Amino acid sequence: MLAFLVVAIIFVAKTFKIVPQQSALVIERLGRFHAVLAPGLSIVIPFIDRVAYKHSLKEIPLDIPSQVCITRDNTQLQVDGILYFQVIDPRMASYGSSDYVMAISQLAQTTLRSVVGKLEMDKTFEERDEINRSIVAALDEAAASWGVKVLRYEIKDLTPPQAILHSMQQQITAEREKRALIAQSEGVKQQQINLATGQREAAIQQSQGEMQANINESEGERQAQINRATGEAEALRLVAHATAEAVQAVAAAIQTPGGMEAVNLKVAEQYVAAFGNIAKTGNTMLLPSNAADVAGMVATAMNVVKSANLQKTN
Repeated sequence: MLAFLVVAIIFVAKTFKIVPQQSALVIERLGRFHAVLAPGLSIVIPFIDRVAYKHSLKEIPLDIPSQVCITRDNTQLQVDGILYFQVIDPRMASYGSSDYVMAISQLAQTTLRSVVGKLEMDKTFEERDEINRSIVAALDEAAASWGVKVLRYEIKDLTPPQAILHSMQQQITAEREKRALIAQSEGVKQQQINLATGQREAAIQQSQGEMQANINESEGERQAQINRATGEAEALRLVAHATAEAVQAVAAAIQTPGGMEAVNLKVAEQYVAAFGNIAKTGNTMLLPSNAADVAGMVATAMNVVKSANLQKTN
């Protein structure tokens, strides 16, 4: 009874198969392929059906071993990378290749050597994306018969020999020094341009200031001359006006009763005063023969006054 119970338990255990998510079981019946069990609970025939292969349907990363590749210009490069693939057909993955993982790894290495050999060393650093795409395209085409889908390939390291690394470092250092010298010369050039521009602008401002000062000075001188001329003209006008008023007053006084006698008296007084000052100006003098005839001189002056009055009346 106990033996029968054990056999029953073993029979049930072998009858029901639980397949995890993202996994697949390949079932063979009597040595031949029978079915691929999807995730979930499945029933098989004990001792007739067996699980021949178990595959993970997840994306699998595969580290590609480092290898030496020779570029187009005969430079050795140490290259390694990582490959991502996924099993999409469990039956083909089981029977298409005895070891699809090793097949993909070897094919990736040979394809990488072929792609790198078509490029020069400098291009391998610049076109890593193009190298990755070329490897993926070549692998995906070959891996289709293995039930595998190659998703992507990434180069991890590209390492040239130490001598080339040293030369590249020297080239980079020289390039940086050249850029530093160019930047320094550009700075000196800009500084000289700024200084020249500042000096030019200062000279222009100084010349403009001097010109404005000269203009202001000439304007001031012109205004001063105008003011002086205006003042002199005003003074002459006032003197002429005062003289005219004095002459008119004298003429009016002559027309009044006793005016002529007053003029005679004034002329006689001025004549005597002028005659008295003659001796004070020097020791030698020339006098007319009738200088002492005061009455005659007064009469002569009065005749001039009368003539002027007659002309004014006419």
